[in-house]
Amino acid sequence: MSDGQHSYYEFWKETVSRIKQTLPEQEYNTWFNRLTYLRSEKGKVILGGASQFILDTVVSRYRELLVNTLSELTGEELTVQFEVASRDELEQGPEIDQEEREVSSRKSEAKRAISAQKNAKNRAESNLNPSYDFSSFVIGDNSAFAYNASLAIAKNPGSSYNPCLIYGGVGLGKTHLLSSIGNYILDNTPELKVMYVTAEMFTNEFIESIGSQRTQHFKNKFRKVDVLLIDDIHFLQGKDSTQEELFHTFNNLYDAKKQMVFTCDRPISELKNITDRLSSRFERGLNVDLQPPNYETRMAILKKKLFQKNASMSEEILNYIATNVVTNVRDLESSLTKLVAYSELLDQEVSFEKAKELLGVLPAHAANASQTLSIDTIIKVVGQYFNISSFEIKGKKKNKSIVQPRQIAMYLARDITDFSTTEIGTEFGGRDHTTVMHSYDRVESMMKADEAFTNTVLKLKRDLTTIKS
Repeated sequence: MSDGQHSYYEFWKETVSRIKQTLPEQEYNTWFNRLTYLRSEKGKVILGGASQFILDTVVSRYRELLVNTLSELTGEELTVQFEVASRDELEQGPEIDQEEREVSSRKSEAKRAISAQKNAKNRAESNLNPSYDFSSFVIGDNSAFAYNASLAIAKNPGSSYNPCLIYGGVGLGKTHLLSSIGNYILDNTPELKVMYVTAEMFTNEFIESIGSQRTQHFKNKFRKVDVLLIDDIHFLQGKDSTQEELFHTFNNLYDAKKQMVFTCDRPISELKNITDRLSSRFERGLNVDLQPPNYETRMAILKKKLFQKNASMSEEILNYIATNVVTNVRDLESSLTKLVAYSELLDQEVSFEKAKELLGVLPAHAANASQTLSIDTIIKVVGQYFNISSFEIKGKKKNKSIVQPRQIAMYLARDITDFSTTEIGTEFGGRDHTTVMHSYDRVESMMKADEAFTNTVLKLKRDLTTIKS
């Protein structure tokens, strides 16, 4: 049947008019202004949207509301079908006469120009790095959970996994995922207001707003966004006034069902000088961690970076980097960039021997020399005291004569150094951060119950403190 014989267009206009009265204005504009009545058949209305993302969201949130309202108005049992439509179809909509079409076209053109201006302004104000997106993120066993959680949030902001905290050591991709979420949302739902800041930026802006007596402006800026992305919240430790402001901002956005995503260099439970009520907010939603990449993922990252740089490097050199740089993605890329730059600037291929010479002490070792030495020293001192080797402490054996020294070494590493449990676990043979936390709690518990054991731990701590100083 043609649309002319069974047109439900007038009923559609009344349907959206009613829905507009029941939904918040911004929510209505975000989804229903991007939906168009295309045509209809007997008992069926066909609606169009510009992308599958828009249609999936409308179907999941509003299909039942649409069907019920249309059926109630028409007195028929209607079904609603959704199709991805071309720009022409979306602009033209149902059959209208030529004059009306021209008027509609001019209005659409004007709307597009205004929308483009607004979207460009939103993107500029978001602070996002446009080069970070999901397509350039290399997924491995260490990051699959965090990646998929981030993508789910980007596809449906504010509906699930809110808030979300992504934590892990330096250079593992936290900022990349955070920015990917924001860029995906701006690409697919540019009407939403996205704001990315580091915790340091948030703090500095808050301090400045107090000094210039513009605290209300500050509150408006952060409480009227649809998506708030805050990087490196460990920076907030000990900053009580900023924590207080973030606490109220969090509550305001959470109650309004606005999406929040945070990153941190360690689990929230390990942060010091963070108020309980704020840390409980961070832990309220989904917490996911990023681990250092394994060998296979490191190789995949290097090859992807080479492709992006439109460069080539021998498999032997890539294997050398992937085998030796085990800390994070940033150090991997730094090593590769140095070799690619040498090759391009001197216009010659890099040999394996030249690569080893150029890299010298690899970034992984150079950047973390003092930290790695610190944990290795703890393991060595504890091993010597209990007459077992560092290899055994880092190993997999679980007999009591090894487990207890291993737990003490982990306890001391967390107590004396500023390492996160994730980083400590990596140094202890690639163990999970939960193993470190369990060891810490176990040693603490035994110290309360056994004086001789307490004296042993304190003696080792004194010895290590002396070495450190």
